[in-house]
Amino acid sequence: MSLLLPATETADPAFLDYDTWPVATQLTALWQSQLAAAAVVASALPALTEAVESALPRLMAGGRLIYAGAGSSGRLAAQDGAELEPTYNWPPERMCLLIAGGREALLNAVENAEDNAEAGRAEVEALALTENDVVVGIAASGRTPYTVACVKAARNAGALTLGIANVPETPLLLAAEHAVFVGTGAEPIAGSTRMKAGTAQKIVLNLFSTSLMTGLGRVYKARMVDMRSRNAKLRERAVRMVVNLTECSEENARIALEQTEGHVKPAVLIALGAEKKAAHAELLRSDDNLRMALSRLGLARTSLCT
Repeated sequence: MSLLLPATETADPAFLDYDTWPVATQLTALWQSQLAAAAVVASALPALTEAVESALPRLMAGGRLIYAGAGSSGRLAAQDGAELEPTYNWPPERMCLLIAGGREALLNAVENAEDNAEAGRAEVEALALTENDVVVGIAASGRTPYTVACVKAARNAGALTLGIANVPETPLLLAAEHAVFVGTGAEPIAGSTRMKAGTAQKIVLNLFSTSLMTGLGRVYKARMVDMRSRNAKLRERAVRMVVNLTECSEENARIALEQTEGHVKPAVLIALGAEKKAAHAELLRSDDNLRMALSRLGLARTSLCT
């Protein structure tokens, strides 16, 4: 009796003699497979669009963004989640990572952890999810017991659920309210889902989280206006942002940023002539949306700008 393997576990006939090829040929073939994986993501864009549009109102209402995964998929999710706080000032308490085997699994393989469905259910239940929470489960095979259990428990609790997998009609995709299938097929090295599947997963996560942060008003004119200036490089980037967005002098940009402890949004309003208190109050009234605050205050590139 033969085992029915998921597409990600099967051997690609084109790579059967891969280990005998010259290095340049190996690298060219691997690169081409990565390009193919990126191209496949296009077919997932409609499902991803629906997922983002469903998630936005929940996150606007104060919900948490929660990633669940195991192994390589869990680590990719962790990387995406970890970048949201410094890049978009997403509150750490509203970003949760559930990875099979716990934090130790981020750097080291934890044997059998991905098969522990009960652990997944328990960890989700411990979060006391609400209908405003958004849970993203990610697994190349779409069958990982831990991840599937997380998504099922989250959906039962009323949270919005999204499943990302590289094999169709699998338990993860069937369990999630929004199924994002990215069919990358057989890997250059059978079962090495850190290759094509991982590339496609990373792209999907990048698209999903970036679109969310944009919809939440954390991007303005293609700039990361919620970025916090915590080191010299970021402080200079903040100055350039304020200068570019207001056409004020570098000196006035620095003055405005000093008043806001390096926070770009209110600094833009101040550089355009608003008082510090008014800038913060208007951002609060505008749901922290800079474009809306600018419109409500009727500010133009005048006043302190030179």
